[in-house]
Amino acid sequence: MSRGSPALTAARKEEIIEACARLYETMSFKEITIKEIGTATSFTRTSIYNYFETKEEIFLALLQREYELWVDAMNAVMADRASMTRDELARTLARTLTDRPRLLRLLSMNLYDMEANSRPERLAEFKVAYGASLDAVTRMVKKYIPEMNEAGRQQFLYAFFPFIYGIYPYTSVTEKQKAAMAQAEIPYVYQSAYDLTYTCLKKLLNAKET
Repeated sequence: MSRGSPALTAARKEEIIEACARLYETMSFKEITIKEIGTATSFTRTSIYNYFETKEEIFLALLQREYELWVDAMNAVMADRASMTRDELARTLARTLTDRPRLLRLLSMNLYDMEANSRPERLAEFKVAYGASLDAVTRMVKKYIPEMNEAGRQQFLYAFFPFIYGIYPYTSVTEKQKAAMAQAEIPYVYQSAYDLTYTCLKKLLNAKET
């Protein structure tokens, strides 16, 4: 790869994104800095600014990658399965999503600030991936529930996608949070990400269409 070639640029961006992903396994968004990411790559910290201007842009690129992987998983299902019942679709779609815990964790962050601190061109790249996820879910519903009308599919999307943002905080609860809930005498029932998502999808996919 020549210096400054598109392939080299893509490879370096991917190295930065992957370094951020590794750090995010054990650190919070607040703890991770450009300096930390630079230390985890093979080039200098200042070189990162040739590819990403802010930490938020790196995290947005990581979220974009997670959306793309989720879309790949849904496309693989549609290529493999000719038909499904509504319950099977709920289970399968729940699995494709909850198999991506990093995606769920990223979605629980303040996406508004991430987008506000990213350049328009970076934001547009992210929105393409987000749009592809909307399209993939829509195609799954069309394929496996052909009798659902357009209004029903629209209602489903506008209920399911906002729900996704709350999966991680409702299912990844710390001992400190559990203790606080107990002290507050809140009878909260803890569920896995899959169980919570499947229950939601089952209700939404079987809701009366208008």
